[in-house]
Amino acid sequence: MSHRLFLRALPRTLTPKQIPQSFARRYASPASVPVSSTIPEANIRHEVSVPNPDPAPDSPTATFLAERAPYMVPTYVRPPPMMMQGEGCILYDHENRPYLDFTAGIAVCSLGHADSGVARIVSNQAQTLIHASNLYHNPWTPELSKLMIEETQQQSPGNHLSQVFVSNSGSEANEAALKFARKVPYQKDPNTAQREIVSFHGSFHGRTYGSLSATPNKKYQPPFGPMLPGFRYGIYNDVEAVQSLVAKNTAGVIVEPIQGEGGINVATPEFLQALRNRCDEVGAILIFDEIQCGLSRTGDLWAHTASGVQPDILTTAKALGNGIPIGATLISGKSVAPFINTGDHGTTFGGNPFSCRVAHHVFTRLARPELQEDVRIKSTLFFSAYDTMSAKYPGVLTAVRGRGLIVGYQLSDEHKGRASEVVTAARERGLLIITAGDGVIRIVPPLIISAEEINKGLEILDEAMAVVFAEPQDVPKTKGQQEMAGR
Repeated sequence: MSHRLFLRALPRTLTPKQIPQSFARRYASPASVPVSSTIPEANIRHEVSVPNPDPAPDSPTATFLAERAPYMVPTYVRPPPMMMQGEGCILYDHENRPYLDFTAGIAVCSLGHADSGVARIVSNQAQTLIHASNLYHNPWTPELSKLMIEETQQQSPGNHLSQVFVSNSGSEANEAALKFARKVPYQKDPNTAQREIVSFHGSFHGRTYGSLSATPNKKYQPPFGPMLPGFRYGIYNDVEAVQSLVAKNTAGVIVEPIQGEGGINVATPEFLQALRNRCDEVGAILIFDEIQCGLSRTGDLWAHTASGVQPDILTTAKALGNGIPIGATLISGKSVAPFINTGDHGTTFGGNPFSCRVAHHVFTRLARPELQEDVRIKSTLFFSAYDTMSAKYPGVLTAVRGRGLIVGYQLSDEHKGRASEVVTAARERGLLIITAGDGVIRIVPPLIISAEEINKGLEILDEAMAVVFAEPQDVPKTKGQQEMAGR
């Protein structure tokens, strides 16, 4: 059946008035079983009446998915909506419901959905050359590499990053980084005992075996053990422990300047500097994983720039292709590049002219100072909103973390198990948000989002919080309800 059959006169734009307004309601049944932190978000009870209700079990969406679900490996738990089209910061589902997107495809679509510039490049290059393999040169792999290195050297002074390896994803970018880190001491001495990799609790580096072995999460590792040998785990931001954690047998240290999946935890400059100093002392390679926090999401091209600490290897992906799969590993011309030889690593699809040309366009735009300044300005709206909501819902929110447009609202120990309820309540009012870590509401919108859209989304989030955390009789009426009551 043609995909086009499901697109039915979708509106091309969504004005603020069209973004669904909230009507706070009681939950479906007072006899409903309370939601626990162990129940998947998709199984959370839904409200009787909301402006943007999830598709019903007898909806066209549910019918379509029910017929096809048996053919898919069930590795994901998804809520009912099926996204069909996007424009800017708005997504539309199969039921023609609009959603203001505060997720950007998990920090991927930084230029928004259906961006005209990206679409033009995709169309042109698809008609020119998609793939010819790394048996031959193509113009866009070197053009992208040159652009990334030149902009990085200009915007992050003092770094020695000078070469790029292009892959297909963040996991692959980290796999290359881990291999390169171990190759350096081996190249110096094939009999070396310097083979260990250090990573940190709360991190997320990917799902392949190397990147998963560097991700000490009990949710991900045990079913697939044993993990690769030679990994040690430390406590994030524990400066005092660095001296013993990074030892003479350490080949590399991989760390996120801002942990995304772990809860939007920001590394202190002192912690990153301690890692840099200790790596220099033992001859280890320092890897910064900026797959989620890089590419101007913090208001700087790279998240580590604000700390003044420079890595030996930097990994990136996600926003680099704005939805087209691509990853990249940038390496130092001093500490890494001299030890990497022909044949040390490779990829079939990585560096193809299609993804590299798209990434060249995307990176050019994301690296612009004007966009970065806008990110820094718009960030203040989220931090101000935290002050308002924490006062409005005492005992519910305990901290706001992040920088730029990677923001996390921490729920208190008493309420963190209800983070998924907030996600559901927000979605059924027309706002997409996600969780992170232990009870953190994560916000990573497209970087091109407007202040008006941010304020509208925060209004919806506030209404979702009211539904989840306030007693029904205490839920304040929305403007819409007040107007209806006055008629």
